[in-house]
Amino acid sequence: MPSSRRAIMKHILSGLCNKMNRTKVVPTDVMETPLNRCLTTFDIALLGIGHMVGAGIYVLTGTVAKEMAGPGIILSFVLAGFISMLAALCYAEFGTRVPKAGSAYVYTYISMGEFWAFVIGWNILLEHMLGAASVARAWSGYVNSMLGGWIGNTTLELTGGIHEPGLAQYPDVLAFLVCIVYAAALASGVKATAVINSLLTLVNIAVMVLVISVGFWYADTKNWSEAEGGFLPYGVGGVIAGAATCFYAFVGFDSIATSGEEAKSPATSIPIATIISLCVVTVGYILVSAALTLMIPISDINPAASLPEAFGQLNLSWAKYIISIGALCGMTTTLLGSLFALPRCMYAMASDGLLFSCFGKVNAKTQVPLLNLAVSGVLSATLALVFDLAKLVEFMSIGTLLAYTIVSASVIILRYRPMSRLHNPIRAPDTPGSPDDVSDEDSMSQSSLDTASSPTNFLIEEGLAGRLKTKFRYLEPLLGRFEPGSVVSVAVMLYIGLCFAICVELKVSWTELYSGTWWALLFYGFIIFAACLCVAVMAVHNQNTRGLIFKVPLVPFVPALGIFCNILLMVHLDAVTWVRFFVWVCIGLVVYFLYGIHHSNEGETCSSYSILMTSSEAGKLPWGSVKGFASGKIGRHTAIERFTGRTKTEDKRTIAEESDNDAAGYS
Repeated sequence: MPSSRRAIMKHILSGLCNKMNRTKVVPTDVMETPLNRCLTTFDIALLGIGHMVGAGIYVLTGTVAKEMAGPGIILSFVLAGFISMLAALCYAEFGTRVPKAGSAYVYTYISMGEFWAFVIGWNILLEHMLGAASVARAWSGYVNSMLGGWIGNTTLELTGGIHEPGLAQYPDVLAFLVCIVYAAALASGVKATAVINSLLTLVNIAVMVLVISVGFWYADTKNWSEAEGGFLPYGVGGVIAGAATCFYAFVGFDSIATSGEEAKSPATSIPIATIISLCVVTVGYILVSAALTLMIPISDINPAASLPEAFGQLNLSWAKYIISIGALCGMTTTLLGSLFALPRCMYAMASDGLLFSCFGKVNAKTQVPLLNLAVSGVLSATLALVFDLAKLVEFMSIGTLLAYTIVSASVIILRYRPMSRLHNPIRAPDTPGSPDDVSDEDSMSQSSLDTASSPTNFLIEEGLAGRLKTKFRYLEPLLGRFEPGSVVSVAVMLYIGLCFAICVELKVSWTELYSGTWWALLFYGFIIFAACLCVAVMAVHNQNTRGLIFKVPLVPFVPALGIFCNILLMVHLDAVTWVRFFVWVCIGLVVYFLYGIHHSNEGETCSSYSILMTSSEAGKLPWGSVKGFASGKIGRHTAIERFTGRTKTEDKRTIAEESDNDAAGYS
């Protein structure tokens, strides 16, 4: 009897692991969607620019320059922009692979499994809610500044102040109303939203050009002198901490990937719009930051309305009001971008069964998920009503950085995982797919029929992916014993862990490292060597680039560098931010284990009598297994095997054997 209980418990845990690691099936026609495909490359690029150029340039610039980095904010934006570009390239590749709403959530679901996908998706929801709330607070603060503080003073007189740490000084009713009104405006449809966004973004860009031109005309290099604290008054640490906060200003390119399901030609529009928008915004941030810190000393900067107040101190009243109008336009586009992306991420998760099914419905007339939009508007408005802007921005950064890290890791894993070892083949939008009712091996055979004249030619080309390159065959005894792609998958996970160790050591033991303490240098040198070794292990394997229209250059080096930079910024965030982050994740895990894991579209129906099976009968069908039955075999893979792609010994076949079997199936 005890052995039966152990067997039952073993199968329960095995089924749970299988469910958590199951991957998303990519539809045969990835272009099919209930949403309206009407956005051009120009629309998507302006959507990304509008989402990024808002509170970041008009509010965050003053806060970081005055309190974190000084004139070194220029380097903070350079660093944040560079790291964002590394992540953006990975998003662009995935955006051409799978042009679906959901962004990083969908990409993680396809490559790393359901559990990590839910964690990322849950944090993306928080990211966009906080983004909308923070921009609404900034929008309200600008209006309050233009009216001489009348709104804030009146609210304090009527309601009294809020004296709780982390909350705002007073309830911001205007910010609440702004969120509600703009959410209602988005209900008109995606094309009308794109037109409004484009007009406001063009006005915003014109105001940025004005700020840069006038700012450099009145520039005074004495404001960068030692008398004012120098170029780096807060040191290198201030630049890195500023970059972690400035990262908030670049999160808008995420909305470009989210709009992939509404783009006319996502395979070309997504990468082009991503790169153009990020380059334009980065250059704009750098020039505006330089102009601000050259116009006035950092001690005179007003964080709430830095640019209008700076021009006001120079007695340029006309510029002050023009900038305020541009700021409101810019923050409006950013708010629209957050409220645009949030309902679509909810829709993607609900469509997969991980969130409540009511969030997976699209209005037939407007082709917009209206319920999601209403819930998004109310939640964002509530956050904007009571929370402080600085706390919203800092809390938002950690979820964004985690999503960028996972997407970069996913790019490496999929590049080195052969199609025959992927749970579900991933194709570019214009690549024909296979029927859904066939097994993994049959899917590969059908795919080969569609993409090559001979199954043998296809298997020879695909069979090299994830295997050692010819000139590194001397490593075969060490690395060649595992399934193709599995070594790279493990190396990626080890590399992420080592990056955390490097960044924590750099922050905690910087004094010992700088002074040359032997134990610090020895430990630091070891973990750096181990991290470099992991990247080298990835690089000695062949890649799988078949069907990719846009490819991240220099894989695995570019994604690996992006992972390290993201983790470096995460480590420099405040400890309280990490605590809040884990609390939010714990809430999400409750939702996942009580609802999502049981309603996932990738799951199998398991009857209640399974618990009464004998151990031998249970061994035939592990609970939670998602392997197909077409081949007549039930795949019994552990969670580690499902992640790495490694299979049992009896599952291993040479390329010649695969070729013969698939050729037989073809005939």
